[in-house]
Amino acid sequence: MDATRQRFLMCRPTYFAVDYAINPWMDPTVPVDTALAVEQWERLRRTYLDLGHTVEEIEPLPGLPDMVFAANGGTVVGDRAMAVQFRDPQRADEAPAYRAWFAAAGFEVTDPKHVNEGEGDVLLAGGHLLAGTGFRTAHAAHAELQETFGYPVVTLQLVDPRFYHLDTALTVLDEQTVAYLPEAFSPGSRAVLRRLFPDAVTATMADAEVLGLNAVSDGHHVVLPAQAVELAARLTERGYRTIGVDLSELRRAGGGPKCCTLRLRQGSEAGK
Repeated sequence: MDATRQRFLMCRPTYFAVDYAINPWMDPTVPVDTALAVEQWERLRRTYLDLGHTVEEIEPLPGLPDMVFAANGGTVVGDRAMAVQFRDPQRADEAPAYRAWFAAAGFEVTDPKHVNEGEGDVLLAGGHLLAGTGFRTAHAAHAELQETFGYPVVTLQLVDPRFYHLDTALTVLDEQTVAYLPEAFSPGSRAVLRRLFPDAVTATMADAEVLGLNAVSDGHHVVLPAQAVELAARLTERGYRTIGVDLSELRRAGGGPKCCTLRLRQGSEAGK
């Protein structure tokens, strides 16, 4: 298994808080330790740098506590970026901030006409875009993604509100392999995943409940929550090198390593 060097966009959780509840993980009655969240995020950023990846940062904005979850800021393949439209008004102002970053970085930006929460629900796996729906990203957005990027889009229906984005229920390990939680998907979507990825790694509910599938893989190294011990063992058996990170404070808003990480796929990574 060969690792590929990757380019990521991240946002420091300077203003991280849980001030509202827009998913089952969030409880605004419990105080958040923002300093701990920054410390844990910094360890994640350092992990990527130590692996040889490039990390770029977008400036965090006050009043946007979830802006740390950069994966929701867009979808990037090649020289194109699809901007986002959030379902919830609490996050709406993140969209123009990320759009501006893409434009300044030289990407050709497309604006969505339907609710679309970026890489939270859109994952490139080999020759397909896997696209989640059911809680956040609208099904109609999937056609927009196909027209923008020219990849066939595979719709996957999420059915458990705890796994409200695709990247909480499935991680792409390499071009041929994914890991996922079958219970998070509708029967038809489970059948599709079995057909597309007959050699997939299946996760336990216990690992999914610590957001173990909210992981980032470069084809060899898999960065995942340290608490997902059984999933780490299964991946190690398959030949991947796992690196556990503790993002427990950010998990209180429903986020893990992948939520904090937007992949900027360019060149050969984008199939060019």
